[in-house]
Amino acid sequence: MNLSRLPLTADAPTFPAATALGRTVIWLHTFGERLADAGQGDPAGPPRLPAAQRPRIPKDGAIPAAPDAMPDTITYDAPKKRLLIGTGYVENVEPAVWNYEVSGKQVLLQWFSYRKKNRERPLIGDRRPPSPLGTIQPDHWLAEYTTELLNVLNVLGLLVALEPAQATLLEKICSGQTISAEELRGAGAFELPAEPSQKARKLGANDLFASAAP
Repeated sequence: MNLSRLPLTADAPTFPAATALGRTVIWLHTFGERLADAGQGDPAGPPRLPAAQRPRIPKDGAIPAAPDAMPDTITYDAPKKRLLIGTGYVENVEPAVWNYEVSGKQVLLQWFSYRKKNRERPLIGDRRPPSPLGTIQPDHWLAEYTTELLNVLNVLGLLVALEPAQATLLEKICSGQTISAEELRGAGAFELPAEPSQKARKLGANDLFASAAP
């Protein structure tokens, strides 16, 4: 069985650099809803690439909202750096953004599969057929889909830009002194706090109600 390993640096100056980078990644993964810090360049709200690098939809690339034009395909034109969604398109999309994967799955393909016209999934083995509720879906491309798409493209672009710094930092941590699992266990880092007894929980609830009484 393969176990994931998380190297923890024992170098005091390196540790805050690792946590700062980790906070930025969480900020990106949550689309600016968590760990926002304007002072560190991570403001609240959907993250954005620098203006010159941002994906954009020109007037003639607008994704049609009419039901009969609901997009069913998403492809990429590498020479033009253009993401094609049905008859619409987004410009200024880098190849690394189009190819970005998480757990072996291409993010943009996954995102689109839940918003395209035909969302049927092939049955595999004896899996139960999909619920009829799955057929309840918009019959046209929603404006919010376009907003979400631009948000996703900006986040992926920023994650791609972070990769060199992540690789450098990981190499520095792995080649330096790290904190072992034995050290963490000896320091009690793996111990879970004792759960309060049923009696203590009941008393706590009674105290709460008593304090709330007029």
